[in-house]
Amino acid sequence: MHFVDLYAQYLSIKSEIDRAIANVIAESAFVRGPYVDGFEVDFAKKIGVQHCVSCANGTDAIYIVMKALGLQPGDEVITTAHSWIATSETITQAGGKVIFCDTESDYYNIDPAQIEAKITPRTRGIIPVHLYGQPADMDPILDIARRHKLWVIEDCAQAHMAVYKGRIVGTMGDAATFSFYPGKNLGSMGDAGALVTNRGDIAEFSALFARHGGKGNHVMEGINSRLDGLQAAILSVKLKYLDQWTAARQSRAVVYDRLLKGVGDVVTPAVRHDSSHVYHLYVIRTAHRDALRDWLAARSIPTVINYPRPLPLYQAYDHLRHTAADFPVAAKDADQILSLPIYPELSENEVNTVVDTIKAFYADRTALS
Repeated sequence: MHFVDLYAQYLSIKSEIDRAIANVIAESAFVRGPYVDGFEVDFAKKIGVQHCVSCANGTDAIYIVMKALGLQPGDEVITTAHSWIATSETITQAGGKVIFCDTESDYYNIDPAQIEAKITPRTRGIIPVHLYGQPADMDPILDIARRHKLWVIEDCAQAHMAVYKGRIVGTMGDAATFSFYPGKNLGSMGDAGALVTNRGDIAEFSALFARHGGKGNHVMEGINSRLDGLQAAILSVKLKYLDQWTAARQSRAVVYDRLLKGVGDVVTPAVRHDSSHVYHLYVIRTAHRDALRDWLAARSIPTVINYPRPLPLYQAYDHLRHTAADFPVAAKDADQILSLPIYPELSENEVNTVVDTIKAFYADRTALS
């Protein structure tokens, strides 16, 4: 069994992917060009925004947006304590100071009730992350931002086409960023990313900044962060299947939810009211996480811990002098979370196998000791 089977996905659309790659090669459209332009238009339309600026990866996308929003040295940006480091490291790289906030007890996302206490005269923005495919609670976040005149960047790296109260994630903040890393719900065959926005000023600056400050007429010093033609062509093919693949992920999650109900102390993912979870990851919690992980691994069932500790407790942030007591919810979750296999091609029989193996773990008293 695989944690994610990208080869199975490729085989399901092999002829279209091979043709797309061949077309790019035949036209030597490797950097920028019609395939990149076409994907930007199609992805913006899919999300429901006016502008899409593609770039080399989702990490660059966050950095580029903050530069477009004019982040200055010493400016503070509030973000979640529970995420991948791309969310926070880009704040520092853009010249800002990371201010971490604890998470909600059920949804793993930034807790809006704790954001306001983090705001100082130096605060410039908030970066909520729609973690694991679950939308953050955007209404109170946006209300706080409006009242304090802050910008909001949605980190949608794991939440392509998730919906919050009728709105697709990526359409609510000043801008939003997406990763197309191969294992994402919409994944390329290499690194790739994009930012989306309804603000023309952000889109214009970002497009220039990501391409050396403007080809042939350098209006600024920029960076080199471009989506290549091969990845754009591949993504354009896959984009047509995103809704189908999302539905498949959600159907597998329903089976997991049903079969894991009442099994040991397993807590299955909660889904926010009036929202949809797109299950980039299916994350359970258990006080027996490490023992369960070893049990599953011994029986050839792969799992991952996403993520093993809160971001502010990594060595990279020792200078902030945080302890687990500063982020009690994120710290507790980090000790208990475990991601089970989930992807569109995962069969219901394979889900049954995972659950049966988990049930066997809880039935074995020696495993629990």
